[in-house]
Order: sequence, then structure tokens, then C-alpha cells
Amino acid sequence: MSNKLNDPIATLLGLRYKSHPWHGLDIGDNAPDQVMAFIEMVPTDTVKYEVDKVSGYLKIDRPQKFSNVIPALYGFLPQTYCGKLVGDYSAEKSGKKGISGDNDPLDICVLTEKSITHGDIIAEVRPIGGFRMIDGNEADDKIIAVLNNDATYGIYEDIASIPSVVLDRLKHYFLTYKDMPGKDSQAEITHTYGVEEAKEVIIRSMNDYKSKFDSLEDILKHV
Repeated sequence: MSNKLNDPIATLLGLRYKSHPWHGLDIGDNAPDQVMAFIEMVPTDTVKYEVDKVSGYLKIDRPQKFSNVIPALYGFLPQTYCGKLVGDYSAEKSGKKGISGDNDPLDICVLTEKSITHGDIIAEVRPIGGFRMIDGNEADDKIIAVLNNDATYGIYEDIASIPSVVLDRLKHYFLTYKDMPGKDSQAEITHTYGVEEAKEVIIRSMNDYKSKFDSLEDILKHV
């Protein structure tokens, strides 16, 4: 499936109907250097939202049981999928065997100085690195990006330059937000990687998407 919706019928439908955030939006012509992110959550959210894969609307996944809030904008990259290629790369880089993709679009966190008050928006961002997160035996990478032209974070080209306290807050959130009383978490962050590896993960997730959703019929079978 092409990243660009050049079909005139698709264009007309897009004018009248809201595009599905995962399948209907475009990741951008300049991916993986610059990408369009769909933002589900912002730092003021006290419940976890995620896109409903059937309708494309934001739904309440669960209220946060503890006082942890996402310290950055959080969402995913349209027309990406964490499948075999993403899983294989995670296994290669982490040295762990039997890692598969988590069968979801690729997650992304966006750093910005601005106070964005709600999700369900799109943002043009520039990837600078990521966390190699593994949950059980599934790759659950978190790409870290900066908002284009952001006055504070826009100068950063690679995650190595980001203050450690910012990264520590992000890591703490991702390692604890699924915590449930009486249950041990299986999530771990094995590595923090730089911009080139982040681009490789994005490319692999784009190719996994193309392999998984080769046609409209394939998309409809998985909603």
C-alpha cells in the first residue's frame, strides 16, 4: 500500500469524512527523517487513551491507578506496524531470542516546550532516538522525537544530547504505567539508542505495515 493517498476518490472521502488515524493518515514524504505523528495523550491526562482500531476514535483504555503521568506527548506513527522486521531487529540488538513485534503501530514520544492541552491531533516531528523496550517477548519500541521548530528541543539532533532527567522520567513512566497491584511487570528497557537506529526501526515498521496490510481488504480484516 502506498503511503500517499493519491486516489481522487480517497481524496474526496477525506474531505467529507475523518481519516482513520492509523490507516488513513500519511506518515510523510520525508520519513524517516521527519514524520507525522498522531498524538493520543498529553502530560495533563490522568487516564490512558488509545485509538480504537475499528472506529479510529480515541477511547479510554484505563484510568491510571497511580500518580504517574506521561511526561511528553505520546502517540504513534500512521501506516506503521510492529511485526516480524521490528521484532527481528529488537532481537538482534538486544541479544534476546524469540522476540516478535507487538502487532501495533509504532509508538512515539514528542518533546516540546509548549503546553499541548489535548490529544487527537497530528504533529510534524523529527525522530532523535528511542528506547528498546521489550514487554514479555514482544518488541515495544518507543521512538523519541522533537516537535519541528520547537524553541527548546528543536536544537537537538540526537537523544545523547537530551538531559538525563528528561529520559529518566520517560523511562520511569514506561516501566510503571502498566503496573497492577500484585502483578510483576515483564517490561524492560534494554537500550537507549540514537537517531540512526530510530530511523531503522521506523523504516522496518513501515515495511512491516506494507507486508501486513497489502490492500484495503487486509485492513478491513484486522479491524
